[in-house]
Amino acid sequence: MELTIQEICRITRGTLLCGDAETQIRHLSFDSRDIPEDCLFVPIPGARVDGHDFIGGAFDKGAAAALTSRGDIICSDRPHIRVADTQKALEALGCYARSCFHGPVVGITGSVGKTTTRELTKAALAAAGRVTGTMKNMNSQIGTPVVLYHMDQEADRAVMEMGISGPGDMKDLVKLVHPTLAVVTNIGVAHMEYLGSREGICAEKMHITDELGPEAWAVLNGDEPLLAAYREKLPCRLLTYGLEEGNDLTARDIREGDTVSFTAVFHSAVTGFREVPVTLQIPGVHNVMNALAALGAAWALGIDPALAALSMGTFEGFSRRLERRKKGGLLLIDDSYNASPPSMKAALSVLEQASGRRKIALLADMLELGDGAAALHREVGCYAAGLNIDSFILYGQSVREMEEPLRAAGKEVFLCDTREQALEKAVQTAAAGDVLLLKGSNGMGLDKIAAALPDF
Repeated sequence: MELTIQEICRITRGTLLCGDAETQIRHLSFDSRDIPEDCLFVPIPGARVDGHDFIGGAFDKGAAAALTSRGDIICSDRPHIRVADTQKALEALGCYARSCFHGPVVGITGSVGKTTTRELTKAALAAAGRVTGTMKNMNSQIGTPVVLYHMDQEADRAVMEMGISGPGDMKDLVKLVHPTLAVVTNIGVAHMEYLGSREGICAEKMHITDELGPEAWAVLNGDEPLLAAYREKLPCRLLTYGLEEGNDLTARDIREGDTVSFTAVFHSAVTGFREVPVTLQIPGVHNVMNALAALGAAWALGIDPALAALSMGTFEGFSRRLERRKKGGLLLIDDSYNASPPSMKAALSVLEQASGRRKIALLADMLELGDGAAALHREVGCYAAGLNIDSFILYGQSVREMEEPLRAAGKEVFLCDTREQALEKAVQTAAAGDVLLLKGSNGMGLDKIAAALPDF
């Protein structure tokens, strides 16, 4: 989008306090450290800090204008727009940008695999034109309006990742995104402390289908039991995917190594019969499900599955999600972006399949699991105990629940209270020829360990 300050005032119902009303705005940012050219800074009040305190810093970084909901008297040569609520004003700008985009919009949600499914879907849809949509981790009620404003308005299709953390979040996101096709990957336990149960998580996520009409499509994980109850309630057409029989889209002949290959099989009254070979340039058999979701979305949008599969094969992964890097003679598998029980099991399986002298897992706490955190960490520990992995470095408190099943299986286990201790133990334990996995929730800061690791 490219709007003038005057147009932004109209959209946000704001009042220009000072500055030139014809100033052009091409970017939005709520992070005063990340200010591109011609940017409107949107200060968001938070639980710990108020973005209004960083308006001056945003202007020092080159911001062209700023919103404000404070009653300060402002004298500046740069535009300041007073609005009743900066968050609502940001959402209004996102809604305006969305109203200007007329192509199909795929909304993707789920507990695990959203971002990978998003990128695989983007790649699949790119077989039939330009694709725009969510960047980085901008999938929340704050990040989504920024993504919408920066969407390529000339693109043929858009793919939007839609993440939730509490009640009402998905309804609010749907009002912003207005998806025309919905993909639901799975229902896990992330955000259990805010949504109470897996059933509560499922109910919240399924609001992604609220605005779909009878000709629209929902692409659902047919192997997820909690989603089965919604099949008859959907206001739209349904395509299911999974590894179990009875789905519209399944996979066979799965082969795993540094890459994953399989045959996607469309076989139902919904899709007709067709077999499509797929090769992914990313590791992990769990990505077969993510790829099936992407192929299902492409099929629902009328894109040739064979072309979609070829295009999907160009995606090579991204930073901190099973990212493989060499640290001298050590292979580092950096999956430190986030963690939940299913994704931690998947990462451990990738480590087990990797080629190396010894296999070492540095695991940190999985956060936001609520009252079930201890049991869920222990469950992952029991799973890990059965894998061909040599050593475990456990950093955090909840992750200590893994110690007993791991030691019972004869595994080498080290306990660390701090990130510094975990880094030191990794340096002492690993050597050239080994494979080291980093996996834990983003808040545990394993990315700092990855950055500090020396070459081995």
